[in-house]
Amino acid sequence: MKKIGIIGHGWLGKRIASSLSGKYTISATTTTENKASDLNSKGINAVVASFPDYQLAEPISQWSEIKDMDVLIITIPVSEKSCCVSSLYNRIQNLSVFIGSFKGQIFLMSSTGVYPDLPKEFTEEDVPLESVSGERMLKNKYPQLNILRLGGLMGDNRLLKNYNVGNLDLAVNHIHYADISAIIIEMIERKTESKLYNVTAPIHPAKSQVINAQKNIPEGEHFEIKGKKVLSSKLISELEYTFHYPDPRTFHL
Repeated sequence: MKKIGIIGHGWLGKRIASSLSGKYTISATTTTENKASDLNSKGINAVVASFPDYQLAEPISQWSEIKDMDVLIITIPVSEKSCCVSSLYNRIQNLSVFIGSFKGQIFLMSSTGVYPDLPKEFTEEDVPLESVSGERMLKNKYPQLNILRLGGLMGDNRLLKNYNVGNLDLAVNHIHYADISAIIIEMIERKTESKLYNVTAPIHPAKSQVINAQKNIPEGEHFEIKGKKVLSSKLISELEYTFHYPDPRTFHL
């Protein structure tokens, strides 16, 4: 049974771990001793770890279990939106010391936020990883890195109707967490490496359409959907992947 490490057992990490449980042996990092104890009681080998965006007085220790792992999934943010470039460099340095010279499959959960807010369709080639600092830094250290640029994380308690949103005529670039997990499993089974994929549901309704569907309000007359659409066509083609939740209007069902 393959051994998988998840760095960041937060909202997404928890759901990925749940989908992998039973198929793989799971280890994870979390931020508090209480959370680690809870995960260990549930059969997940958990340790407390954080990756600050400053230089530490004493180097962070390497994850003791990393030498036995086959796959690593990084869900903590490594983007310029979360910190400036110099701070981002420190965070990635701390992360790199923690995982050492890992040679197995690595997945980075990046974001479609790397694409500018322009009214067009975006593919991976429009913003190459070389122009995204966090992606580039990690890719330079781990050439086998798979980068998944995730759309807005949805499913379970995350529904658009629960948020105060504006610009209701703009398209959504959402992804259900179940598809993220399924895509990772597919890539693990294929032993995929060094890929950059957008991970968004292939249908891009307007925010208002998603909210109305979640509130069981019938759709009105057809109108123009504006804004950017981040396409997952490369992933669909190369992995021959069929989305479980292709339409954000059905994420709540």
